[in-house]
Amino acid sequence: MNLEERIQAFVKLGDFLSQFSTNGIVKKNDIPHNDLFFDGFKHQLKLAREHNGWFTEENILFGLNNWSRALTEKNIKQFTKNYQFHTVTPKKIAIIMAGNIPLVGFHDFFCVLLSGHEVLVKQSSNDKHLLPFLAKYLEYVAPKFKGKITFTEENLKDFDAVIATGSDNTARYFEYYFKGKPSIIRKNRNSVAVLTGNETEEQLSQLSHDIFRYYGLGCRNVSKLFVPENYDFDGFFKAMYAWHPIINEAKYANNYDYNKAVYLMSEFEMLENGFLMIKEDSSYASPIATVFYEHYSSLENLRNELEKSSKDIQCVVSNNLSSNHIAFGETQNPNLWDFADGVDTLEFLLKI
Repeated sequence: MNLEERIQAFVKLGDFLSQFSTNGIVKKNDIPHNDLFFDGFKHQLKLAREHNGWFTEENILFGLNNWSRALTEKNIKQFTKNYQFHTVTPKKIAIIMAGNIPLVGFHDFFCVLLSGHEVLVKQSSNDKHLLPFLAKYLEYVAPKFKGKITFTEENLKDFDAVIATGSDNTARYFEYYFKGKPSIIRKNRNSVAVLTGNETEEQLSQLSHDIFRYYGLGCRNVSKLFVPENYDFDGFFKAMYAWHPIINEAKYANNYDYNKAVYLMSEFEMLENGFLMIKEDSSYASPIATVFYEHYSSLENLRNELEKSSKDIQCVVSNNLSSNHIAFGETQNPNLWDFADGVDTLEFLLKI
């Protein structure tokens, strides 16, 4: 199976996913094998929602919509143009996936198959319905993928390399367990936003999506703000208000109530608006329904601090304060070439 065949298979998958978006689920007439897969995938969406209360229909469809936009022929060919694929000797690559947001492990799955390797997937129990169904669709549009995609719930064995995503604690286990294999081991990371006080209302409104999408459970969600001394949070809270219906979601509301009670009993100072709390804290990882903040004395000092903490940070959001910062509202819309932890997964796969 050559690279062009693999690319076209994923383009067809992108076309299939284009039927499922936040604007609605609409069956199209020109999608291959649609009579066989469309209703079945709708059922998988239902199962995913029932199995994991964090996987609302809106969040699932938001993720599917992003993948549909990413998996175009133009994007995939731009993604692959700087790599050498003809030297690959097919190997079996194990992927241990997280389950914090829908299809969070799809990029690794995509890279393994695109590179010409076989994939052995161990999914999180929190996100086990969507990917196997999409893998089956790939096998139908590209039968040469059959036998190259395996899902398992058992201990991993008979593989050549591994990509594993988990917490800092599980990463230590992964590093020990897989020490004899080529590996990418991902740990906890969080995203931050740098505010100057000069942001527009629209920019702060876009920041709200970086904070609240997926309930803040993703590593690309902003969990901490860096603000100048004497920063006025009134404009920030005003811009967040559009997300106030989130407090009607039971799991989110339970976390909000619990964390608020902890802060009050501990006599921590915090600000809140009925659905979001902000607390001054030096940590990067904040609990659900909370965003931490920290003051900075100068942007130059802050740049140095962020550089020193780069291993803990996935994205930095700002109003173009640095060339490697992300625009407000864009953290959950990554490109194919925006690799997790800054580690080039495709380069790793093509060199093992």
